Amino acid sequence: MRCDLHVHSRYSGPVTVPGLRHLLHECYSEPLAVYDTARRRGMDLVTLTDHDSIEGALQLRGRPDFFMGEEVTVVLPASRELHVGVFDLDEAQHAQIARRRFDPESLFAYLAEERLPACLNHPFSALTGRREIEDLHRGLHGVALLESRNGMLPRVNNDCARRAGALRGRGLAGGSDAHTLATVGRAFTIAPGARSREEYLRALRRAATIPAGRSGSYARLTGDILRIVAGALREGATVRPAGAGDLLRRAALLAAVPLLPFVPLATLAQSLKERFWAAAVFARWRKSLEGREERVRRLGLEMSA
Repeated sequence: MRCDLHVHSRYSGPVTVPGLRHLLHECYSEPLAVYDTARRRGMDLVTLTDHDSIEGALQLRGRPDFFMGEEVTVVLPASRELHVGVFDLDEAQHAQIARRRFDPESLFAYLAEERLPACLNHPFSALTGRREIEDLHRGLHGVALLESRNGMLPRVNNDCARRAGALRGRGLAGGSDAHTLATVGRAFTIAPGARSREEYLRALRRAATIPAGRSGSYARLTGDILRIVAGALREGATVRPAGAGDLLRRAALLAAVPLLPFVPLATLAQSLKERFWAAAVFARWRKSLEGREERVRRLGLEMSA
């Protein structure tokens, strides 16, 4: 069975880019449209992983081929972040996660206690928040799954994640990271031999999964960003303004239209940055891991002497 384990809807909230959070949402897709698109593209099961929200997922709850999910923003010191996909949770567990996401140790302990499948998403991406090498060690220690096939990131980013998973003995997963309907189901996770929702979730808990689908590309990233902007313009034109803030937002969006031809240049710069940043951070992380292993080896020799 297959499922896209990383997909967003309009309930993912505003973008986190400074200066744009009052203009653009992360996604303008309705939950039901995401569900229908995923099934049409061959997904046997569907989940929704909005940022720190299950509001959209609650609209699909009760369908036999759906399970609840969310992408948790784990907040670290100095405004650093880890993003963790959590699956098969309920409303009470979501409330606990919301309280604990500012305390990584408490959060990871809770996920283990509740036996909630969890996946560290896009660890080697420069686009998804600041993090340091120690943060990557913390995230890889806290969850059993690592996203090694992200449908929006270049192959080099995914290769770095795959190699990190092999070095740390983590299971591998995949997801489209779709913020528009065009990219839903382009990457996904297979649970070999699973024949039901329960068996698929059991495979996630055992980290016995295989990532599949395609890595991202410059063209795909550019297309998704332009579709998000189009969604904002469409919503601004059709939704009746509720106040002065809505009118200002609409005016700002219209004023930004002449800048759209520059989006491909911005995404090209970001795509190049992703490639170089991922390789550099992976090299630093691997060197740090080797240093940790050497310290453990020396400690063992000293204790046995």
